[in-house]
Amino acid sequence: MSNEPPKIAEVSPFEDFAASDLEPTSAFAETLDGIDPLAAFRDRFHHPVDAEGRPVAYFVGNSLGLQPTEAGSIVTEVMDDWARLGVDGHFDAERPWYPYHEQVRSELAEVVGARSTEVVAMNTLTVNLHLLLMSFHQPTGERRKILIEDGAFPSDTYAVSTHVAARGGDPETDVVRLKPRAGEDLLRTEDIEAEIARLGDQLSTVMLGGVNFRTGQLLDIPAITAVGHAVGATVGFDLAHAAGNVPLDLHDAEVDYAAWCSYKYLNAGPGAIAGAFIHERHATDLELPRFAGWWGNDPETRFRMHLEDRFVPVPTAEAWQLSNPSILALAPLVASLQTFVEAGMPALRAKSRVLTGFLHACLRDALPEDASIVTPSNAEERGCQLTVRLAGDAKARFERLAAHGVIADFRPPDLIRLAPVPLYTTFQDCFRAAEALRDA
Repeated sequence: MSNEPPKIAEVSPFEDFAASDLEPTSAFAETLDGIDPLAAFRDRFHHPVDAEGRPVAYFVGNSLGLQPTEAGSIVTEVMDDWARLGVDGHFDAERPWYPYHEQVRSELAEVVGARSTEVVAMNTLTVNLHLLLMSFHQPTGERRKILIEDGAFPSDTYAVSTHVAARGGDPETDVVRLKPRAGEDLLRTEDIEAEIARLGDQLSTVMLGGVNFRTGQLLDIPAITAVGHAVGATVGFDLAHAAGNVPLDLHDAEVDYAAWCSYKYLNAGPGAIAGAFIHERHATDLELPRFAGWWGNDPETRFRMHLEDRFVPVPTAEAWQLSNPSILALAPLVASLQTFVEAGMPALRAKSRVLTGFLHACLRDALPEDASIVTPSNAEERGCQLTVRLAGDAKARFERLAAHGVIADFRPPDLIRLAPVPLYTTFQDCFRAAEALRDA
């Protein structure tokens, strides 16, 4: 993307809304939709429909984002160039394949609050976590422990445990799991900080989810990073549920490393290519331990193949690339990131705060006494996901939502996750979802 398009809304009308201003009514939803400067972005996505052909209220962008309408044409462009040019597409395609990953660098950097040299689109999330842990988990002497959430996404738990074991550690003692206090669902920042301080010089790295996949809680990334560094540990985050959802400032927060997938809020398609962040103080350290492959080599010598038997990493995050990326997997990400750059993360966050706040107000009004909202009520401690706990036969109650045209997500044994995504969810969708839960 050579020329950055103008932002749709530099100043959002949602900036001044407070939670107390939000009325849980259909009429108020109509008013909010009427002043939404991002409303036109909804038409840039394909929307699933019900059996009668009516668009559903889609609340599972935290699992798989909707398809951008431009994604198909960009994928077709790649296929046409392949058919027309064959191998010459690496340099002569409409968007040449050799530097294809470079065209999403600045956009990814904007989404996660980084410099363009600190980010790279590559691999899948768990692969990237293993690659990053190779560099940032350096067990020496007593400093061998990794701190994770007890309620982390299962793949993170598996990755950390097996990574420790593969490098000669003991997952039973080297992996420390943070748990909320008894009777609570959420982690408290002071408890995280206290555990980091307690582990002290035994702690090699912190690896937490920026936004918890079950509860929707947004952690205080700068505070956790600072405390981790104070005890000499590296600090990284799984941003699968944060990238494209909440404002991030990875560079200025001095986060050491991070990884995320692109198929949730970044709308790049099922199994889409993932992303990684390596702070420039590490990216420029050519002696940092890492696994290496030819695509992380200096691009000036990358195609010299057998003539270059020594790995010379490029001094950016791209040095962590192992192989050339799938162009067909990158193409939908190109389409999606165009919308993020045009809308701008500040405007998206401004709408998200009010949109999620409105859903929160509607749910409080609609839910029966045996239901509760698990996600923090403070907008600063959450993204756009709200998690509802239902009593009784929660799965049966969840399944009734589909009859109302509401597509949500169920996590056993009793949680329903609803994610109003500001790029394509309306305020009327939120009111509809709350009413559906009331009827269920």
